[in-house]
Amino acid sequence: MPAMHPVAALSGSRFGEGAQRNLAAKGPNMQRPEEGQAAIGADAHKEVHVAAAVDRQGALVDERRFAAARQGCRQLESRARSLGDVLRAGAECSGSYGSGLARRLAKSGLTVLEAASPDRTVRRKRGKGGFIDAETAAEAALSGVRTVAPKSRDGTVEALRMLQKARSTAVAARRAALQTTRAHVVSAPEEPRGRLHGMARMQLIGRLSAARPDPADFKSPVGAARISPRRLAKRCVGLDDEASGLDGTTEAVLADAAPLLVECSCVGPQSAARPMATVGDDPERLRPEAAFSMLCGVAPMPVSPGMACRHRLDRGGDRQASSAIRIMAIGRPRTDERAKDYVARKMAEGHAKMEAIRCLKRYIAREMCYVIKKQRKLVNCP
Repeated sequence: MPAMHPVAALSGSRFGEGAQRNLAAKGPNMQRPEEGQAAIGADAHKEVHVAAAVDRQGALVDERRFAAARQGCRQLESRARSLGDVLRAGAECSGSYGSGLARRLAKSGLTVLEAASPDRTVRRKRGKGGFIDAETAAEAALSGVRTVAPKSRDGTVEALRMLQKARSTAVAARRAALQTTRAHVVSAPEEPRGRLHGMARMQLIGRLSAARPDPADFKSPVGAARISPRRLAKRCVGLDDEASGLDGTTEAVLADAAPLLVECSCVGPQSAARPMATVGDDPERLRPEAAFSMLCGVAPMPVSPGMACRHRLDRGGDRQASSAIRIMAIGRPRTDERAKDYVARKMAEGHAKMEAIRCLKRYIAREMCYVIKKQRKLVNCP
């Protein structure tokens, strides 16, 4: 795709001072830009990627559109190299539309960061648009604020995430089909409904899938009440087989990628797969274990009115990983003596049972973080 309106260098008065202050706040871990270095930002879309470049003072140097295909990503990389020494690259949507671009830039040797959306104040002042978002992503990469290390998405954990996603959609579709089947049976005419009343779930699905209704009798309510539940029951059986097959595949992947995690108390295949998918193939990007608890939505947040001292769990983070940790926290006091003693000690200190369970969730998150990092060193994941 041809280049679109390159922009001449602008004055650095708008963003240069803010970028330098942000770099000073980040400390020595973030490399400071030198003379001749630039940072690029990309706003990824389905069909096109919008890219912008800023110099070390935060002044806009260039902005262009590129096709989202492989050739466009190659052109974007070449154009970035032609601007000089690229210090960092900030990409929005590095886990969806920008995943291919982020992998391309990372393989070429660039430091790629995931740039979060700017806050509402900046959005209100500057507006919303492809070039504006690309410029703010470049400024974020230059200063190091609103950025995180993106997932590499090139190893066994990424394969595990895709398998987990396929299974979750199959389970959701099976649940919807089963609910619709029961609704059809409840509202069916008396003659077919009387023979199916009071059956358990699997008994009902087996009876309906084995039925042989007349396919030509679809115009009457009685005939449709026989045909429609049978089709839904067959769908339930197929989705159940699909979910079972994906369970076996997930267990095989976990046996190679997470042998230590599945040995923990009350950690099944699905409970292990969800936090693994949340962390990604590079758990070393989560330096403190508190970052993992925040990522899983089990970090304690103070909510202390007046003289009381209380905490609640963070409502952000990955809710699937939070759900997996909650299932472990419910099961461990029944099977693990250490967890049982921990909950009893918290309740003896004056905590309610639900508060003790919240504390146990944080304890489980800490344990899982250390196990994931330890098995990363032991298992040679591709």
